[in-house]
Amino acid sequence: MHSWGKIEGINPLCLLVISTLSAFVICCAISQKSVDIITFEVLWRSHLLGVLLAFGLSLNIYYIKDFISLGWYIMIMSFFHFSEFLVTSIIRPQTLSTDSFLLNHSKAYTLAALVSWFEYLVQFCCFPMMKRFSWFSFLGLVLCIGGEALRKIAMLTAGSNFDHLIRTQREEKHQLVTSGIYRFFRHPSYVGWFYWSIGTQIILCNPFCIIAYTLASWKFFHERVYEEEITLLQFFGDQYVAYQKKVSTGLPFIRGYSLT
Repeated sequence: MHSWGKIEGINPLCLLVISTLSAFVICCAISQKSVDIITFEVLWRSHLLGVLLAFGLSLNIYYIKDFISLGWYIMIMSFFHFSEFLVTSIIRPQTLSTDSFLLNHSKAYTLAALVSWFEYLVQFCCFPMMKRFSWFSFLGLVLCIGGEALRKIAMLTAGSNFDHLIRTQREEKHQLVTSGIYRFFRHPSYVGWFYWSIGTQIILCNPFCIIAYTLASWKFFHERVYEEEITLLQFFGDQYVAYQKKVSTGLPFIRGYSLT
């Protein structure tokens, strides 16, 4: 039998997390003079992510044995999507919208999430011991935290030069960022997201999705980097060619687009 633990009320810390996340969204939008986007859609998304984060946190606070790794996964997912909106509000408030949460990233992203949840549910029902807390899940947590940190550092370092979409036209103030974390990787935000996505499935101990996510993520970033570097070479010419020669993409077996 699965032990759900004894929950006699809502932990005050959980309520604090919910209210704080919602307040952050409002404050960021107001501070960046983006009041027009404070709509019902933004608010319900931020509240949903706050509730999910609090729920995942409660699974760990009350030490519900069978669901510790699930709690980690829920927290990792909700924090990722909320932080995407939060950081975008800081570095590119002019592009801030509900899409900044990346909840509707793509049909493939949604399908991948649904498949991973289905695999977790089936294996939890058939092989519950697979889903109990283990060092393997902890490895996934470390991978997610590292990937998340790397991506957000990359976004903040790039500042207004960062965008969730590939730009087809160069903006007047658009500069090539080669300092900070960009000294080590040409695409640090993609590197972080790549390992973060794999880490989510390691947390859940989903053997099929660990392999599937690795292959699908690699294919996505291989195509993404290739397409993005075509525009970067158009924007920055020889400056970007020199940068390519000195710094790798950071992604395994992905070289990007080359003029030679």
